[in-house]
Amino acid sequence: MELYLVFLRIGAVNFGGGYAMLPLLQRDLAEDRGWTNTDELMDYFAIGQCTPGIIALNVSTFIGNKKAGTIGGIIATLGFLTAPIAVILLIAAFMTNFADLPVVQNAFAGIRVCVFVLILQAVLRLWKKSVVDLRTLILYLLVFVLTTFSRSLPIAVPAAVLVILSGAIGIALGGKKTEAKAASEKKEKGEQA
Repeated sequence: MELYLVFLRIGAVNFGGGYAMLPLLQRDLAEDRGWTNTDELMDYFAIGQCTPGIIALNVSTFIGNKKAGTIGGIIATLGFLTAPIAVILLIAAFMTNFADLPVVQNAFAGIRVCVFVLILQAVLRLWKKSVVDLRTLILYLLVFVLTTFSRSLPIAVPAAVLVILSGAIGIALGGKKTEAKAASEKKEKGEQA
């Protein structure tokens, strides 16, 4: 029941999508509850980005699954979906009647600004955890250029392909780092002997 209620609350305040939700999840699930940690949460976001569906929903499913297995994944997913579905149905019922009102348009303008700030905050947190050395900076710049100028390239590179290639590059670079670290440790042990 706790799993459902936690994700019901998170789903109810999930304005702006997955990245806007990152600070809330980090504070609530990693820092306060200890259900995950920041690195694992970043991994869930990366996987959620390259799997079908909404990032925030995918992350909820992953965390629910970690906490209580398959049933936990289902419960967290249902909890996350309950409030947004209710709100969307309510808005859909009244939106056509009120969408042109200045107060509604102004409210949406204010919400967009808030969502932008939440996403920017998530990006800055991801940056600090992800771009940690020259190799990851180069990978970041490469992906940034490919996504920014994708429309002007002869062939557009889909986001899923970029995620998969970045993962493969991360594995390759991680293997080289591990080998270099092992060689350095072996050298230190040799000097100590």
